[in-house]
Amino acid sequence: MEKHQDELKWLYMELYGNDSMYAELCGQMYEYYRNRSAALKKRDREREQHPGWYRKKDMLGMMLYIDRFAGNLKGVQKKLDYIKESHASFIHLMPFLDTIKGKSDGGYAVADFRKVREDLGTVEDLAKLATKCHGMGIDLCMDFVMNHTSEEHEWAVRARRGEGEYMSRYFFYDNPDIPNQFERTVPQVFPTTAPGNFTWIPEIGHYVMTTFYPYQWDLNYGNPRVFNEMMYNFLFFANQGMDIIRIDAVPYIWKELGTSCRNLKQVHTIVRMMRMIGEIVCPAVALLGEVVMEPEKVLPYFGTVEKPECHMLYNVTTMATTWHTLAVHDTRLLKKQLDIVNSLPKQYTFLNYLRCHDDIGWGLDYDTLKWWGMKEIPHKQYLNDYFTGKYPGSVSRGELYNDDPVTKDARFCGTTASMCGIESAGFEQDGAKMEKAIRKDLMLHAYMFMQAGIPMIYSGDEIGQVNDYTYKEDPDKCSDSRYIHRGAFKWELAENRNDKDTVEGQIFATLDYMEKLRAQEDILGPEAEVNTWETGDQEILCMIRRWNGRTLTGIFNFADRSKEFRLPQEGPQRELFSGEIIEDGVITLPEYGYAWCLK
Repeated sequence: MEKHQDELKWLYMELYGNDSMYAELCGQMYEYYRNRSAALKKRDREREQHPGWYRKKDMLGMMLYIDRFAGNLKGVQKKLDYIKESHASFIHLMPFLDTIKGKSDGGYAVADFRKVREDLGTVEDLAKLATKCHGMGIDLCMDFVMNHTSEEHEWAVRARRGEGEYMSRYFFYDNPDIPNQFERTVPQVFPTTAPGNFTWIPEIGHYVMTTFYPYQWDLNYGNPRVFNEMMYNFLFFANQGMDIIRIDAVPYIWKELGTSCRNLKQVHTIVRMMRMIGEIVCPAVALLGEVVMEPEKVLPYFGTVEKPECHMLYNVTTMATTWHTLAVHDTRLLKKQLDIVNSLPKQYTFLNYLRCHDDIGWGLDYDTLKWWGMKEIPHKQYLNDYFTGKYPGSVSRGELYNDDPVTKDARFCGTTASMCGIESAGFEQDGAKMEKAIRKDLMLHAYMFMQAGIPMIYSGDEIGQVNDYTYKEDPDKCSDSRYIHRGAFKWELAENRNDKDTVEGQIFATLDYMEKLRAQEDILGPEAEVNTWETGDQEILCMIRRWNGRTLTGIFNFADRSKEFRLPQEGPQRELFSGEIIEDGVITLPEYGYAWCLK
């Protein structure tokens, strides 16, 4: 507190100018610190001695829905041996707080910030899971939904009754004038499924701001009561043993008339204060920011080295560009973006992933792509046709999300395995296609593990799980195609993970080897220098890691034909997957082949 109090008070007063609310915040912070368990305080002290703990070379995340993975929190606890076997050092539990069936947005419409959804367990179950995870060397990550509440949250219920104190915690207007002014400058998130940014509440004759869905009411962070109460919720879960707290929809938190209500400077004030509050009360907790924006808008959420904000951010643009690269067999844009990330300070830690719980939006660098003949609207159409399997020769399978017939824009949904062709090869019972699809899947993982930052896999990817179309039979899910890649974990398929004659066994064993290498080799750690290398062949991506006099070269063939490649370094090198010694510096990669060569 002594370290941070001057800056914290200055920022709070700049935003709110309210001494009594600041005093209340400080008093509550002390209470949460006082009530923090001895075991968690010990964890705080250890991590203060190793502030880069979340950047370790063996960090590997696994995202999962509790019910889809193991039924409930107690079920997850019973499956921790499998998670450990998968080398996951932290598990990201997708939203598990109380929500309303049919109006949950996958759990992001929170009705009670202090209650776990009844079918998933209790807060006590969550704390027990955290304790068990910590004993096994596993960290726990949760979603913290700051931007909005469910319309069934206590605040919203009381606001709907016309109670001014609670109406002031949202954005209410008794006529359409101001909402119409907002609509002129604020983009729509879901223009087809949830058009507009406001919803009419007939019970009280007011409009309320609803950026995402009509049942998700935006919180008014111009009200210090909202900020304080949400910080108390944050500290409550820190005290249940959460190690990483993912802040959902960070850029949207502050609203201001005449702006896009995205990435405003006050958002950074709020995240900076949240970072300091964490360092004061629970320094073992890291903040993970969800910022689905272009790179120049993502980077500011790291803050500065002197005044940091988020510990980690998702590498969203690189993820989307990776799939673009696969579809066009052209690595130039991917190389450009990797070069940007690799030039940043090493303290800036990205979470790298191929797939997550959400759709893929094609927010690519079209200013660059147009020079290569790829214009935005037709290129998005091509990518969606390619990955849904409509484009001739495509082996990918999936579905569109929020397909807008006016703008011709849409997002894409599907598992990694289905996008790589494992689903279609299995349907056709084509062994040669399956071999290529598995290699494509593994090539993308090998490339992800070579990137600077922390890899994250979506539960099921480690066994090549394909799309689940049964969501169409569930009336609560059938309108949301994102459930195609949120299918129940197939434990019967996981039983095949040690049988290398199966798809599951081949993928699991190779990822197991990659993960062991990453944990063992310092050259795959956070301090290594990472760069791309110009290959002269736009279908091949080459990445080079250097550390302590050693060099690791990763070569990734995005072409659907074999390629011969000359390594940048002279002299003998060992290819880590085959164990082969390459004497002449020349390596042949099959279609979608990959190699890690150590010198």
